Amino acid sequence: MSSEGKPWFQTAVFYEVAVHSFFDSNADGTGDIAGLTSKLDYLEWLGVTALWLLPILPSPMKDGGYDVSDLTGVRSEFGTLDDVRTLLEQAHARGIAVVTDFVVNHTSDQHPWFIEARDPDSPRHDWYVWSDDNTRFSDARVIFVDTHDSNWSWDDVARQYYWHRFFDHQPDLNYTNPQVRDAVLDAIRFWLDLGFDGLRLDAVPYLFEEEGTNCENLPATHEYLKEIRSMIDREYPGAVLLAEANQLPEDLLPYFGDGDECHMAFHFPVMPSLFLALATGDATGISATLEATPHIPAGTQWAMFVRNHDELTLEMVTDTERDVLYAAYAPDPQMRKNIGIRRRLAPLLGGDRRKLDMLNAVLLSLPGTPVIYYGDEIGMGDDIALPDRDGVRTPMQWDSSSTGGWSGADPDHFYLPVITDEVYGTRSVNVEDQISDESSPLHALRSMIGHRPQAFGTTPFETIETGDQAVLAYTRGRYSVVANFSPDQRTVAVESVEKITGPGVADGTTVVLPPFGWAWLITRG
Repeated sequence: MSSEGKPWFQTAVFYEVAVHSFFDSNADGTGDIAGLTSKLDYLEWLGVTALWLLPILPSPMKDGGYDVSDLTGVRSEFGTLDDVRTLLEQAHARGIAVVTDFVVNHTSDQHPWFIEARDPDSPRHDWYVWSDDNTRFSDARVIFVDTHDSNWSWDDVARQYYWHRFFDHQPDLNYTNPQVRDAVLDAIRFWLDLGFDGLRLDAVPYLFEEEGTNCENLPATHEYLKEIRSMIDREYPGAVLLAEANQLPEDLLPYFGDGDECHMAFHFPVMPSLFLALATGDATGISATLEATPHIPAGTQWAMFVRNHDELTLEMVTDTERDVLYAAYAPDPQMRKNIGIRRRLAPLLGGDRRKLDMLNAVLLSLPGTPVIYYGDEIGMGDDIALPDRDGVRTPMQWDSSSTGGWSGADPDHFYLPVITDEVYGTRSVNVEDQISDESSPLHALRSMIGHRPQAFGTTPFETIETGDQAVLAYTRGRYSVVANFSPDQRTVAVESVEKITGPGVADGTTVVLPPFGWAWLITRG
């Protein structure tokens, strides 16, 4: 529980970490668990209270670790289970909770289960979804449309097609098999026994298949999630399940159940609405998105973010809005991936510090738990020349050296190259310099986190009508938030307030917002 008696995740500030890119403790060119542990003092100084780790499971790394080859192990380059235990102990000693990705929908085709399942006579054959007919489940959409034209792939050993909702090297598990369901439950127990405070359940909408449906969000999926939650409540009270489902909020509502499924779910549509508002100077779409968000059960929470390790997904915008967003933020086709934009926060904003601070202030005050992506606190850039999503997963820039101070290995052995361009390279953007500069983006975000009222995580959201479409304004209990999405100064009439923080100037019942300015306000009382 938090200091207000609320579940801890409702008042937390999450920090998302790609372990392989954060800090390399043994100079082999890959970040590791021990390296992350050595940087916990930095994260405590920043003020984050929870870590979300991208997959640490063994993997051939064809999909950033989401192609798992063992559900109860650690990737050898990352370290050992003892390293994980040390990380958890050290994080908890600093009051930092730790959640990790758990890939629940599929495995790698290199997982021993699938290797055995390719034998049609194996007891594990039915642990995956096989068919002699590749037209089954034809109503299910293909997710990676720029890579595959079918959810079925042929296996020469099994002499059958196998089902995969993602890449063809990620066969889906067969959750109609009770042995699979039990094995996954046991794997969840393994990680919670180790000391994790929760799991982000990857790709939960696709666990079951049913003919005549789109094979998403099926009742059987929710029945199984209730089974997982029941086990969590009984055996690991306080642990959190975070649903990763790229769906509209109204479609996500069932994943909370009656407070008996997942504790948290990501709110995807907020992300493109923020960038659309900046591109057009019209913030009304943000308010509309938030107002259309359904109420969720007590004790549950939305997870909010402005960027993460994947592309800025544009699946939930109109064709016209998508054209506007591509033109504004991804004029080079290399910047695009699937139906989205594979760029980091600072480059998306053209390096405009005012926009960066304003979006961070909005993120921290939205109705949900904020998630900060590693490196965005210093305004790191991206490398669109790298394949797939690797361009937004480059090494953390700790100092101004050519290697960014993140690894002592020969740069030729780096898992991913460090960004070296003049604008976003290590000489221009790094933690060491920004810690020394109290006017830096890093200090600005640290100050926001330090001043963030816990009420932002728990109180209702209500739009304030300002009559100015460029201004986003809303209340969170006694607090009011105003943000200017225009390059021009705006004056906003509000109730009698005093300024908490931000570049806006409050005077009685008026707030003057500079271009892309913002303010957190509290009602006089």
